[in-house]
Amino acid sequence: MKGGKWFSLIDKVYALSTLNAAWQQVKTNKGCAGVDRVSIERFQAKADTYLQELHVALKHQTYQPEAVKRVYVPKSGGKHRPLGIPTVKDRVVQATIKIVIEPIFEYEFLPMSYAFRPQRGCKDALREVQHFINEGYTHVVDADLEGFFDNIPPDELMQQLEQRISDGKLLEILQLFLQQDVMDGITSWTPTMGTPQGTVLSPLLANIYLHPLDQHIKSQGMIMVRYADDFVILCRSETEACHALEEVRAWVDNHGLSLHPDKTHRVDCSQKGQGFDFLGYHFEAGKRWVRRKSHQALRDKIREKTKRNRSGSMKSIIDELNPMLIGWFNYFKHAHRGEFKSVDGFIRRRLRAMLLRRNKRKGWGKSLQAHMRWKNAYFAKVGLFTMHEARLSLCQSR
Repeated sequence: MKGGKWFSLIDKVYALSTLNAAWQQVKTNKGCAGVDRVSIERFQAKADTYLQELHVALKHQTYQPEAVKRVYVPKSGGKHRPLGIPTVKDRVVQATIKIVIEPIFEYEFLPMSYAFRPQRGCKDALREVQHFINEGYTHVVDADLEGFFDNIPPDELMQQLEQRISDGKLLEILQLFLQQDVMDGITSWTPTMGTPQGTVLSPLLANIYLHPLDQHIKSQGMIMVRYADDFVILCRSETEACHALEEVRAWVDNHGLSLHPDKTHRVDCSQKGQGFDFLGYHFEAGKRWVRRKSHQALRDKIREKTKRNRSGSMKSIIDELNPMLIGWFNYFKHAHRGEFKSVDGFIRRRLRAMLLRRNKRKGWGKSLQAHMRWKNAYFAKVGLFTMHEARLSLCQSR
């Protein structure tokens, strides 16, 4: 390293030991095949050969990434989020680059950033938000960058990378990834902006691009908690919140981005009716609730697994439900206690409706007839995970 820049990194990227470590990460993360239709299983069958080919291509500068396959993941409200799926080979190369350059930038990232970083995550960010609210920082700027991953200016992103990396060969490969074609069905194009959401490198590149925002907020003496492009600024007064929003809006406008008009607002979360959503939770009037969309997403998954005409024993259905319910509870266990009884009741109603159909009886799962025939104790005996009981046990252990 000289003058704050890192030289001679490409040899670490094409080293077989680094490529193999990257392959192990890609294999663990699984995922489907890219445009070349080579799956994880097919790659594994010839892993040594493929890794040697990548080693030679990267060393002799003949490596060329293939197009990214565009897929769409359903969102609430009938919308879809576009994701990019690179080939397994390209995922290995991206993971290799990430292994090499992440420590360089991680050393400089500020504590206010929580997404896609080692030993940090959603729960840490939520804990920090709750801490500052308890300390009286209840005037909140709730901000969201509109279409962030698709609108990152590539030239400015490369300038950010060049501030710490001076290895021209590695920078050329990073440039190739920013210029990858996108294939949607039989249509393909070369994007002029952004980095495909869903690729191995895109989370790190996003944090690198937003690092100057973190620095700017810190220089203004403001408190921000950021998770990727979703962030909140916590203030003690409305005046401070207004100033914070102006500062953020100016920075965003000067860096080729825009704030989402519907998801960016100021609130006093100590007041009823003025809450804000962050990472699945809703903060309002000194309490933490589960966001409506998070509730709806869980109920949609439960409906999918408890259709009335579904076959299989009740125990097998419950055994399939329980891991999902336990995972949801473990994330939202710090929500207000009133959240969990309604979820438990909804699940039991769905299961009673299935039992009524199987017994050729009319009625709904919430009917008195169904409730008397299959009481709560019946589902507990079969092993159904109950969130209300889990929360009571958690409170007692505390």
